[in-house]
Amino acid sequence: MILAFNLMEPYGFQFFRHGLVVATIAGALCGLLGVFVVLRGMSYIGHGLSHAVFGGAAASAVLRINYFLGAGVWGIISGLLIARVARRRVLGADAAIGVVTTASFALGLALMNRYGQAGKSIEAVLFGSVLGVQMVDIYAVSGVALLGLVVVVLGYRRLLFSTFDRDVAQVSGVNVSAVEAGLLAMLSITILVTMRVIGTLLISALLVIPAASARMTTNSFARMLWISPIIGASTCFVGMNLSYFLNTSASATIILLDALVFVVVYAIAGTRNRMKMASLGHI
Repeated sequence: MILAFNLMEPYGFQFFRHGLVVATIAGALCGLLGVFVVLRGMSYIGHGLSHAVFGGAAASAVLRINYFLGAGVWGIISGLLIARVARRRVLGADAAIGVVTTASFALGLALMNRYGQAGKSIEAVLFGSVLGVQMVDIYAVSGVALLGLVVVVLGYRRLLFSTFDRDVAQVSGVNVSAVEAGLLAMLSITILVTMRVIGTLLISALLVIPAASARMTTNSFARMLWISPIIGASTCFVGMNLSYFLNTSASATIILLDALVFVVVYAIAGTRNRMKMASLGHI
């Protein structure tokens, strides 16, 4: 009874319940979109967009305009600009990301240094403040999660074709450029609404690690689309509870737990592959 009481202790605080809900939904959302990030080799894009959105967040704080409006528009424009520059094939996607995102991040830092009153808001964006979320954050993350689910369900075939064979998809009538632009816009919006949970410095890990872990458990695209969100949501839920009892940063605890899951899955997958190779050697 005492142990059960202690485990339920954080649930007596409204800020913890709000943080737990938004973190769990954010974990599932990032896990879902992370599948495309990992399979398309876009891990650097997720990292870069989080830094690009930081510039919009800084500008919003300084200009005292709505955070979601300012940073959201900024993030979407950054994503579309990256896609356009990379599509010209004069520069690779990595160079386009480097130019756009570092310039945006530098502008955010400059604004933060110039206008010190924005410091607290920017610190929350950088490192996350999941226990400071409000109902508007829950609504925003839930709305984007629902939008992401609808996009994946309705555009499943187009996303599947363009992810695994861009050329075949193009020949089959899929507008690959539009799919990629839409995916980047969706990533920007996701990063925008989850930054307060994890922070820009760690959000790319939440996009990549659950999907990478799911990739090692299956070769099926469809299975990855539900395994990765489950991993993301579960680690966020457990990580939030652990952070309360360990008195550690919620975002850091969540990412460390994701990393632990990855290590365990990697070890199991490696052992399984070695066993398969050994059995083939005896045939």
